Amino acid sequence: MIALFTSLFLIIFVGLHVFLMIGLLVEYRRNQISATHEALIPVSIIIPVHNEAGRIKPLLESLLTMDYPFVQLIFVDDRSTDETVQLIYNFKKQFEFGNRTCQIIQLTENPGPNYKQFALTHGFKAATGEIVLMTDADCEFPRSWIYGMVKRMTGSNTGVLIGPVFKKIPQNTLLYKSQAFDHAIRYMYLAASIGLGAAGGGFGNNMAVRKSALDEIGGYGAVPISVTEDASLISFIQNRTSYKIRAGLGSDIQIMTETEQGWPSFIIQAVRWTKGGIFSPDLKTRLSFTFLMGMISLGILAIPLALLQPQFLPLPLAVFSAMLMNTLAVLSIAGNALQSLTPIDLIIQLFLTPVFNTLFTLLTIFRIPVYWKGKKV
Repeated sequence: MIALFTSLFLIIFVGLHVFLMIGLLVEYRRNQISATHEALIPVSIIIPVHNEAGRIKPLLESLLTMDYPFVQLIFVDDRSTDETVQLIYNFKKQFEFGNRTCQIIQLTENPGPNYKQFALTHGFKAATGEIVLMTDADCEFPRSWIYGMVKRMTGSNTGVLIGPVFKKIPQNTLLYKSQAFDHAIRYMYLAASIGLGAAGGGFGNNMAVRKSALDEIGGYGAVPISVTEDASLISFIQNRTSYKIRAGLGSDIQIMTETEQGWPSFIIQAVRWTKGGIFSPDLKTRLSFTFLMGMISLGILAIPLALLQPQFLPLPLAVFSAMLMNTLAVLSIAGNALQSLTPIDLIIQLFLTPVFNTLFTLLTIFRIPVYWKGKKV
């Protein structure tokens, strides 16, 4: 009986990842087609900020390189107490000309419970563009970012486009390499799932939303409150409109974001994302994410048993076989984002990543508190 179960586990889990690879190829093909469209339409960009003075300069420098002519830039400041607002006002003088505007909304209160989602609500109320882009204060992007995102939204019924996000590797340490690889794997799963028609989340720091899709659901304020507000928005549009969800692939829209500076903050961030998936308000997302994390965790937790009883070996073997496929897929879509990882690094991460995900899953199950910007959400 045990041998039958472990064999079925191996077949199902590896088979699932074969289908995911097919989904990734499908989304890549869609991306190639949609990226050929040309369009110039009004765009709004919403950026929530809170005490970002120490890390916002690369973002502002990126924005100054943008040559897209019709941009409404909206910063939503959530009661910053440092020099964030002054830096933005100085940037505003350089950014504005022609049809490019920069608006700064300063909140005087924020009741939460998701403070970022509350800030975004004010940003969406002010947005006037046909397409609304979202990013964060710790991000950098290429000059082609706006054009690339708009191209992929043009001439289709795409309601939400999720762009690739990879983490910087500022130092040659296990902490930074682990974050970068884990983040890349998350985007690979996301893009592959979208290719199969099962969008289960998103990265709110690289996302485009069609204004008409928002209007159809009653505006951003109608989106259910969640610790992962981006996934909540996606599932709401997916379930309540006929618009499609797409994943963007390509260096022209690739965003680089800061890594967490310590293991505790990395783990807390990852647990927040895991909690958002396991307790997602969208049933399909909740079931698929929990199934994936559950099977990964089962395979990793079976390692001690496999050392004593070889009949349990197919469980971890399935997980690491799937991770090998994931690693090859990530390398094919990451461009230069992971170029500093050596073959030895990739092998280490191939084994470490499912172990980390098992830890994140267990911490989520045991209801470890989740924080954003130092506040519990």
